[in-house]
Amino acid sequence: MNLPNEHQTIMPYLILQGAAKFIDFTKNVFDTVETNTKSIRSDGSIMHAEITLNGSTIMVTDEITDWGKQTANLFIYVPNADKTYQKALENGAVSLMELSDQDYGRTCGVTDPFGNVWWITSVIS
Repeated sequence: MNLPNEHQTIMPYLILQGAAKFIDFTKNVFDTVETNTKSIRSDGSIMHAEITLNGSTIMVTDEITDWGKQTANLFIYVPNADKTYQKALENGAVSLMELSDQDYGRTCGVTDPFGNVWWITSVIS
């Protein structure tokens, strides 16, 4: 099976209100990269875009009448959960779970301004 570059076998596809602002949020918080030229509808909304976080792709579109908002819970490993948590809060996320050390790593949870939940974790050495 030959997958397109930057694609995996399974990828989240988020339908959001404010897809362009969501992309900006992920760039500011997680240092994502846009990996696909945006397809724009005639009204200026995003029909399709792709971002990559450390080799993992998330597809995103703006909601329309036929396709309502569909958010996700996303678990992400980052180099430094403390710094990422702070950046998320500074960019409009709301804390769900304060930073703590767990068996699986240093972790926390936030809800971004678009309704997605991010479980942010870094491995403890």
